[in-house]
This record gives sequence, C-alpha cells and structure tokens, in this order.
Amino acid sequence: MRHLLAGAAIAALVAGATPAISETPDNQLVVAFNMNNVLTMDPAAITGGETVQILNNVYDSLVSLDPESKELQPRLAESWEVSDDNRSVTFNLREDAQFASGNPVRAEDVKYSLSRILELNLAQASGLMSRGFSADAIDEQFVVEDEHTFTLNLPQPDDPKLILMYLSQAGVGSIVDKELVQENAQDGDMGRDWLTNNSAGSGAFSLDQWRGNEFVILARNDNFWGEAPEMQRVLMRHLPESQSQRLGLEQGDIDVGFSLAAPDLKGLEDDENIEIRTVPSAGFYYLAVSMKDERFADPKVREALRYLIDYEGINSAIMPYFGVKRQRPINSSAFAALPDPGYELNVEKAKSLLEEAGYGDGFETSIRVISTQQFLDSATAIQGTLAQAGIDAEIITGDGGQIYGAMRDRSFDLLVGRGGGGQQPHPDSNLRAIVYNPDNSDDAGLTNYQGWRTSFQDEELNQMIEDALVERDQETQVQMYEDIQKMIDDKVISIQPFSERVVTAAYQDDVSGIVIDPWVSRFEDVTKDR
Repeated sequence: MRHLLAGAAIAALVAGATPAISETPDNQLVVAFNMNNVLTMDPAAITGGETVQILNNVYDSLVSLDPESKELQPRLAESWEVSDDNRSVTFNLREDAQFASGNPVRAEDVKYSLSRILELNLAQASGLMSRGFSADAIDEQFVVEDEHTFTLNLPQPDDPKLILMYLSQAGVGSIVDKELVQENAQDGDMGRDWLTNNSAGSGAFSLDQWRGNEFVILARNDNFWGEAPEMQRVLMRHLPESQSQRLGLEQGDIDVGFSLAAPDLKGLEDDENIEIRTVPSAGFYYLAVSMKDERFADPKVREALRYLIDYEGINSAIMPYFGVKRQRPINSSAFAALPDPGYELNVEKAKSLLEEAGYGDGFETSIRVISTQQFLDSATAIQGTLAQAGIDAEIITGDGGQIYGAMRDRSFDLLVGRGGGGQQPHPDSNLRAIVYNPDNSDDAGLTNYQGWRTSFQDEELNQMIEDALVERDQETQVQMYEDIQKMIDDKVISIQPFSERVVTAAYQDDVSGIVIDPWVSRFEDVTKDR
C-alpha cells in the first residue's frame, strides 16, 4: 500500500493542482460535483439535490430509505409504531446516539429540529406546511414522551408512510443538536447565521469547511453511533465542467465524478480503471401542453401528441445516462407503479385523431425548452415527429427562469421539461406534483402543482388521489393507485412523460460503496481496495 497523503495533498486537490502521485489518499474520498445551487448548510434553508447529498452525511434523520429497495429502515429511531387511526407515529430513539459535539441525541432535539423549520419558515418549511403542520401548533404536533421517545401527531388525514419517507430526507428530516445550536444563536435567529457555515449533526461526518462554488470538506465524526467510516475525510470539489471531471478521473485526481455529460461518460466507458453506474432517481422528462389553448384542451389533440413521440428513438439516442423509457407519471420505484401502457410513435393514428378533432390540416405552435443538450435534443426530435402529422412547432429556448417561468405564468403552448416529484417512493409524491390541481383559477397561483401550471384540472382524479392517500388498508390502497393510473390513460392528462430520470456517476474501480442517487447518498460505507 502506498503512503497516505495528508493536509498538503488535500490542499493541492482543493486548489486544483495534481498531487505528487496519481492516486487520491487511501483514507480520503475526493468527489467532483456542481455546487452552483449550494447556498447554505442550514438544514432548514437548503434547496436542491446537491445540498441534500452533502447533508445526508452530516445529519441523521429518524428513518432512512434503503438506496436499492427504497424501503424505510431505522436510523436515529430504532423502531416506530403507527397508531390505529393513522394519525400519529411514535419513534423509539437509539440510546447510544451522540451528536458530533458529544451531546446525546434526545427526543427534545427532534422536537426542536422540526419546530425550528416551521418557526423560521425557510425553504424546508413548505413541505411540512403542505401536510398541515403549523408553527402555531408545535406542542400538539411534536410531543416529547421521554428522553428517547418522540411522537409525531399528524394534523390532518394522511398516509404515515409518506410522512416517514419525507422525514428520511436531509433538510426537513435533519436532526440538529439543540444545545449546540442555541449556544450559537444570535438575536433569536435559532442559529440560522451560524448554521450557514457550520454543522450540528450526528451523521458519520461533520462539516469541516466549505466555500461557495469552490469545495466542501467533511471530516469523520469520531462520535458517530454507527460503524466508523473508512474515509477520514471527504473533499467535494466544485467542478461544473464535465471535461474537468473526466480529466480528473483519468489522472486519478478525483475518485468520483457526479455530474459528467454524456460524451465524457461515453469516452470513459473504455477506461478499464473507471466504473460507470446509472441508477433511477426522481421525476421525468416530459412533453407538457397548456390547456389554456383550446387546441390542447381537446383530449383528441392531446392523445394525438401521445402518439407523436418517438419514445424508443429518444431514449436510445438521446437519454442514455439521463433517462430510461417511462410513460406513466409515477416513478417505477414507487409502490403500486404499473408497467408502461406501451405507447409508440404512430403518425397515422395521430393524424386520424387530429382529423377527428378538426385539425386534419395541422396547425402552428411552439415548444419551449431549456438549452441543456438532452432537453434540446428531445424537443428537436419531437418537433420532427410533430411535423410528420402537420404540426409546425417553433422551438423557443432559454434558461430555466425563462422557460419554466413561462410555465409558472401559464403562458406557453408546448414545453419539454423535467419534474414531477418522486423524491419519496410513494405514488402521491408524483400525482400531487403532476396531476392534482385543487384550484384552476389564475389567481390561485399554485405554481408547485404542474397540473395548475398546465391548466389541467379533473375533480374525479383529485378525489381519487385524496382518497388513495388516506386509505388504511395497504392492499386496497395499492389497487386505488393502480385505478388512478388507468384513469390517467383514459383522461389523457396535460403531461406525457417519455423518460424517467436516472442519474449516472463515474468512479475509480478501486472505490466501493458509492451511492449514486443524491437523495439517498451517503459516504459512510465507502472503501478503497488498494
């Protein structure tokens, strides 16, 4: 085994210099990713998968999702019990868990962590508030039974499975060290300023230092209640350019590249020292229509569009490393997910449907799409198949604010985009994002619902979604979600997925235990076989 590199080599890696030898240290993991959206380390304020990927390692949650099966498993809570009426969950905490500070993890810390999110009302509060939780009812919702027993009372009828899945995620589910945070609070900010650049967790690592758009350094937490990680330190470098990540992998300067473009991933496939792995993630690539346009309000026209997407061609030629074919608006990892209905490109069938709708001669329209390669290439492919049925679609490109801004303003015709929930492997996570729309008025401003953005509303589907969520018998609930998917086929909703999102990473072949999906990623099981 070669000699370990210490501080000087890590400093060189942070600065982007090549160390004296061509391999990273045996006990230190060096990863490359894009941290443009990493703005704070405060769990209550974070947004985006990149920050989740960092804080999964720093903070523990009550429960976690198995990276492979997506099933719930114990974390800080050794066990939990759901009440007979599905309105409360009681967690039994590990008695040996400590924070990195050495303070014990108590039920009081759990209450404080959840209360803090609601009281500060930052980014992570919206999810709790959408489930009915409120800063005005903290003592009723979050109950400390004793030092190691905590009860979560659901404020409205809900599915406890979904709540548990939600609380497994870094941010809303991160348990902070109340004593340490309060010691560093200023002017009643509940430690907000201090937690922007520091950590107060019980995870396998603690935050050593970070610099925006430069790097994050995680140090092994010697007070971690689980098995000690082999990696003493994790350096996460901001390398937004795919070619830089590829070069770093080829030269041995980095262990893992999390955000490489397709050409560079393809170029690495023949490197015997590099492994490339693709795993399912959350959401879809889709074609959306605005039903404010009378043409797309006609279900015959929407059905015609369903048959004017070359699902096989797009997924085989454009989406490798980014997506796999999926035509239903429920992620394949969610329970009750049905197989695809089997739509295929069928221009003649689409022409017949357009004829029935009174558009036999076609029409002119536009497709909005961000300029990122896989989106633009997909939109161009759809533009070509639409043309075969007489639909002349102009492509309008722009950045995310311009393209999705038009969707949020409900001012577009067609749009090729990505989204649709799915961070929790529960059908409601997708259906609530894509189909559900409780108020279709312009004044409602329900921009978090893509059903609202596309002006789609169906009261029958709304009610079916609400009923399935609170069904207490699991077999019946599965059947209800299957019925919803079949109903969506018949209704022809405003969003047609053509690809389920996947994420891909490349890493050195002597690295094991890497979890690719940022929503469940942790580094505590990473080893190097050298």
